[in-house]
Amino acid sequence: MASPKREFHHPYQPYDIQSELMCAVYDCIAEGKVGLFESPTGTVSASYFDVLSFLYFAVSETKHKLILTVMSLFLSLHGASSIPQGRNQHICVDAQDGTLENQVQSDHDDVDPSWVLEHAKKQKNIAIIEQKLEMEDRLKKIRIQELRQKQRYESGEPPSKRFKLDKKNDLRDDYTDARFVLDEYNSDDENRPQAERLPSSCKQEGLSATSINLMEKLGMFAELSTENGEIEPIEETKIFYCSRTHSQLTQFIHEIRKVKLRPTSWLGTAAQSSTKEQTDPSIVKHLPLASRKNLCIYQKVSKLGSAAAINERCLELQQQDIPQDHKCPFLPAKKNESLVNDFRDHTLAKIRDIEDLGTIGKRIGICPYYATRATIKPSEASCMIVTLPYPLLLHKNAREALEISVKGHIVIIDEAHNLMDAISNIHSIVVTQSQINRCRAQLLVYLQKFRNRLRGKNRVYVTQVVRLLDSVSACLENTITSSKPADGILDVDELLAGKGVDQINLYKLMRYLGESRLARKVDAYVTFTEEQEQKSIPKRSLSSIPLLTHVQAFFQTLTNPASEGRFFYEKNEGNEVTLKYMLLDPTHHFREIVENARAVILAGGTMSPMDDYVRRLFAYVNPERLKLWSCGHIIPKDNLVVWPVARGSSGMDFDFIYSKRDSPAIIDTLGQSLLKISKSIPDGVVVFFPSYSYLDQVVLRWQKGGSRTDSSIWDCLSSQKPIFQESKDAVAIDDVLGEYTKAINNGSGGLLLSVIGGKMSEGINFSDKLGRGVIVVGLPFPNIQNAQWKAKLEYIEKSTVDQGGSKDAGKAAGREFYENACMRAVNQSIGRAIRHQNDFATIILLDRRYKTERITSKLPGWIRQSVVRSKGDESFKDVIISLEAFFQSKSDC
Repeated sequence: MASPKREFHHPYQPYDIQSELMCAVYDCIAEGKVGLFESPTGTVSASYFDVLSFLYFAVSETKHKLILTVMSLFLSLHGASSIPQGRNQHICVDAQDGTLENQVQSDHDDVDPSWVLEHAKKQKNIAIIEQKLEMEDRLKKIRIQELRQKQRYESGEPPSKRFKLDKKNDLRDDYTDARFVLDEYNSDDENRPQAERLPSSCKQEGLSATSINLMEKLGMFAELSTENGEIEPIEETKIFYCSRTHSQLTQFIHEIRKVKLRPTSWLGTAAQSSTKEQTDPSIVKHLPLASRKNLCIYQKVSKLGSAAAINERCLELQQQDIPQDHKCPFLPAKKNESLVNDFRDHTLAKIRDIEDLGTIGKRIGICPYYATRATIKPSEASCMIVTLPYPLLLHKNAREALEISVKGHIVIIDEAHNLMDAISNIHSIVVTQSQINRCRAQLLVYLQKFRNRLRGKNRVYVTQVVRLLDSVSACLENTITSSKPADGILDVDELLAGKGVDQINLYKLMRYLGESRLARKVDAYVTFTEEQEQKSIPKRSLSSIPLLTHVQAFFQTLTNPASEGRFFYEKNEGNEVTLKYMLLDPTHHFREIVENARAVILAGGTMSPMDDYVRRLFAYVNPERLKLWSCGHIIPKDNLVVWPVARGSSGMDFDFIYSKRDSPAIIDTLGQSLLKISKSIPDGVVVFFPSYSYLDQVVLRWQKGGSRTDSSIWDCLSSQKPIFQESKDAVAIDDVLGEYTKAINNGSGGLLLSVIGGKMSEGINFSDKLGRGVIVVGLPFPNIQNAQWKAKLEYIEKSTVDQGGSKDAGKAAGREFYENACMRAVNQSIGRAIRHQNDFATIILLDRRYKTERITSKLPGWIRQSVVRSKGDESFKDVIISLEAFFQSKSDC
C-alpha cells in the first residue's frame, strides 16, 4: 500500500526528488532512527531559488535541503494529523486538532480509574495552555515594541545603566600573597553539605556558591527538582542543528527566517470558547548557542581575543576572592535576576543570530552566554530550534557546561562528511616538552613561596603534579637521546614510569585540579612575580592562558581507556619533542548522543562512502534503526560528464602513486595534458592536487620548462588562462578567490590550482562559470608510513578480529577504511561544482586507478551515474573530442 501523500507546506512547488527527501527525513524522525542523508547542494536549494532568481541569491553551504528538513520537522511537531509511534512518545502539539494530548504524560499508574486519569490530563492541559498563552502574549508584545522602536532598539543607549564601570580599575591593582594561596581541600570527604555538592558543570565553570544558588533559582541547572503540586514544565521536542562554523550557522538562521508556518492554535477542545484563542501565525522559537568568545559583552574580557584566554578570565572574575568592583558586571546576580527572563523573552520573540544576542545582552545589561541557559531549559518559553557549532555538541564537558540535554530531542548534523575527524580532533591534544618543563618550573616557583602555607591534601596533590610532570619530561628526554625513529607511539606506561607515579590516583588528581583552581593560582603568582622583577605595571598578556590548564587537559587523557586512543611523539628541530594524544575510536564520545536523542540525522552533499559511518560510528546501533539515503541531482543527467583518464597526451600512464609521481616525465605529461584540457573547457577550471608540497613541486618544474618546448609549460598555460594558486595562508584565500572571480567575469577565464583538503576544497562554491571544469590529479592517500596512520589501521584490524573476524578480514577492513578516507576527500573537492539546477560542468579524474571499479564505486551516486565508461582503451584525444562536444552542446545555455 502506497504511503499517503504528505503536505509539507513547501513555499514553492518542490521537485519529486525533494518530496522524496522530505518524506525520508520525516519517516526517519517519526520512527526514531539514525539517518545518513546524502543530498548534493542544489538538489533542494535550487528548487525555488532559481524560480525566483531575481528575489533570492543562491545559497552556498547552508543547503536548503536542511531548511526543508526543518520544515518536515516542524510538520512532525505541528502539522501531522497522526505521528507514527517512535522511540520517544514525548511529542509536541498537533496543530490540526489543536490538542495537547500527545504532549501530556500521566504520572498515574494504569490501575487508576479512567476518570481520574482523564481529569488529571485535563487539568494539566489547561495549565499548559495558560502557560503557553501567557508566553505567546509576552512575545507578541515584544515584537510589536521592536517594530515600533526598531531604530532605538538597534542603536540606542541601554535603557538603564545599572552598573557603574570604573575603566581605571584593573584586576591586578590589589595583589596580596593571600590571594595566591590555595583554599583548604579534602577530596575524600564524601559527606559534604548539600550546598557544597554542586552540579558537575558548576565545578567546571568555577562558579561561586552564591552565583550557583542564584542560577538555580533562575532555572539554569537541570538538577533542580519541582515541589509537589507544581506544574512540572513539559519539554517540547527540540531540534539541535549543528554545523562546523558560526558562519554556516548564520546562513542557516537566515534561511529559517524565510520559513512561514501556518497558524497554530494552542487551545484544545476544552478551551475553544476562550476569548484568548491564538490566531497569529506560528513563530519559530530559535536559540543560537555559542562560546564566550562569541557572546562575551564585557569589553575587558572580550578584547583578549583568544577563546581560551576569554574562558579563563571569565572564570577568574567569578571567584570569591575577587573584589566586587572587579567582577563582571553582567553576570547574573540578585540585583539583575529579572533581566534573565527579559533576555529570554527578547531572544525568542524573533529568530535571532549570535550578533543579535550580543546586542540584546548589551541593551538589557545581562551576560548572553549565561542567560541563554535559562532559555534552553524546559519551560513554557522553551525554544524549538537550537543552533550550535560542533564543539558545543560533540564534547561532553561543553554540553554539561551549557546544561544541554539531547534526551528525547532531534539532532541534525550538517557537513557530516568530516564528523568522525571532528570528534577525534576535539578530543585530541598536543603538548610540547618545553611546555612540560615550563609548567614544572612555574610550580616550583609557587612551591618555594607557599610550601609552608600549604596544608593537608593541597601539599600532597601539588607534589603529585610535580612528580607527574617529572615522569613525562623524563620520558620525552629519553626519546630524544634514544635511537627511536623520528616519530612513533609511546605507551602510557612509559609516560607514567617515574618515581612514585604508580602511587598516584589520577582520577582524584584530575578532580583536585578541577576544583582547587591550582592552575589559576600558580599562573597569577608567576605572572605577578615576573612583572615585579621587571618593575613594570602588572599586566598579563592578553592572549595567554595558564600553562598548567593546558597541561592539565593533557593529563586528563591519561585516564582514558587504552583502547580508545594512542600517544604519539614527534622529534622536531632543536631536540624538541611534541607529544600528542589522538583519539582513534570516536564511537564512545558520540554514543551518548545517539542513544539519548529521539532521532539523529547526519546530512551532507558528499557522504559517500557511507560504510565507515555504519562500521566505525554506529557499530552498536541495531541495523533496523539505521536509515541510509542518497539521492541524485536535480540537474539533467547530460549536464555533467565525468571522465576517468588513465593516460596523458603523450601516451604515458597517469600513475600518481607516491613512488612515481615525482618523475619529471610524469609532471611534464601532466602539464601538456592540462594545456589541451583547459583549452577545451571555457571559463574557469579548478585543478586539485593531492598536497601543498606536490603542488609546489609541480609548479616549480613547470616554471623551469621542459625539453619539448621553447617556452615553459607555465608560460603556455598562462597564455591560455590566468593562473591562480591556493596558499596555505587562510587570509590570502579571499584575495586569490576574488582575483580568480574577477578574471572569469572579465571573460579571460582562469586556472585555479588548489589542494584536496585545503580551504578551496571545502566551503567554496565554484558554480556556473567559476567551475566549468574540475580536475583531480592523483589520489590523496595519507602517508601510510606515518605513525598515526599506522596506529589507526592497526586499531581497525584488531577491532575486526576482536569482533570475530579473521586476520584477512581485519586487513581488508583496514584497507577499506584507508581508501574511504582518501575518496571522501576527493568527493568533497569534486562536489564544489554543479551548485544549482541549470549548472553544468565536467569532472576529470587523472589517474589510472580511477578506471577501477573499486575506486569508482566510492564516488557519490549522482557523480557515479555520469562517469563515462568506455568499452575499449580510449586515447587522450578521445577525451578532448568528448569535452569539446559537451561544451559545444551547452553553448546556448
